[in-house]
This record gives sequence, structure tokens and C-alpha cells, in this order.
Amino acid sequence: MDEIDRRILARLQADARTPNNAVAAEVGIAPSTCLTRIRSLQDRGIIRGFYADVDPAATGRGLQALISVRIHSHARPNLSQFRDYLAGLASVESVFFVTGDRDFLVHVAVEDSVALRQLVAEGLSLRPEVAGTNTSVIFEYVRPASHALTGRAKS
Repeated sequence: MDEIDRRILARLQADARTPNNAVAAEVGIAPSTCLTRIRSLQDRGIIRGFYADVDPAATGRGLQALISVRIHSHARPNLSQFRDYLAGLASVESVFFVTGDRDFLVHVAVEDSVALRQLVAEGLSLRPEVAGTNTSVIFEYVRPASHALTGRAKS
């Protein structure tokens, strides 16, 4: 990666919907060169995707939480399967495999406290891999402007 690639990435991180010709003009290269560079960044896995930052509350999922999950030692050989299970849950926004006394940190968005309780009690705690959970409700979430598609997002 060179400085031009870094400038392209910065522009796309600020607003992933910026048209190619505008990105090219901002970084001082031809649109065809810019498109080739963006495709190369995608092919190399540097750009993993383009996303819409959707406000969960606007879609009826106004309660967000972070759930830390500890896995039983006998279940450790199946961590990737459990990670995939978590990622497949409809209410899951993100899954993080972490260090410390917990194994996973799961960001969820649900309708209300009843749905959160059901997710934890039935979707997680009853799983044979799970040794324990700890849930923290998110009061406010702010995405730094450099990471949002069009600026700061609050939910």
C-alpha cells in the first residue's frame, strides 16, 4: 500500500458512497486508475466490503447490549463452530473473539428487555458450550466519524 491507497481508503471510510470519479479527483489520479486501485484493495482483502450503517432503533431493535460469553474448556476445540452460531443469530451485530476471562464479546440489538432475556437465557445460556454470560446494556453508541459512511452515527 502506498500513500494514494491510504488516501483512497480514508475517503471511502468517510463516505463509502463517494463516486469513483470524486475519489479519483480528491486523490489526484485518473478515474480508471482509481477504479483499478479500489479493485486491487478489494482483491487483497484490504477493503472487506461496503456497508450501510443502519440504526437498529429505526428497525424496531432499540435495545443494544454487549454480552460476554465464557466457553467450557471441553468445548474449546469447537470455538469456530460456536462463533459461526453466534454470527448466525438474527439479533447479533458483531462477534469478537477476545482475551481475558471471557472468550467472546457479542454486540446485539433486540426489540426490548424481554427479547434480550430470551436471547441470553435460551439462545446462549442453554448451549452446552457456554459456561457463563455477562450482559451489559448499551446506553449510547457513537461511531467515530472516520469509521462511519457519512459521519457520526448514534443509536
